[in-house]
Amino acid sequence: MLTIAHNALTVSTDLVNRAKDRDLKVKGPVRLPTKVLKHTTRKSPCGEGSKTWDRYEMRIHKRLIDLNSSADVVKQITSISLEPGVEVEVTIAA
Repeated sequence: MLTIAHNALTVSTDLVNRAKDRDLKVKGPVRLPTKVLKHTTRKSPCGEGSKTWDRYEMRIHKRLIDLNSSADVVKQITSISLEPGVEVEVTIAA
């Protein structure tokens, strides 16, 4: 089974390759720090018995890709099929 980090890498390299096919100026993908969200809960619903705990962890992997092009071209490049568990967020700067 592939990890979410591997899926993010696959999608980011696919986006960069699509941009390079159109001869666009591309910077990235730059790895941003992995955010780790941890949550610990008691297993027992009533609070009695042995002190057992469940620990849950979610890791968020981000990649930054900088494209110098118009909004229409970026929209065409980012219209790809995404791997499971991967989201693409586009921010257009003036």
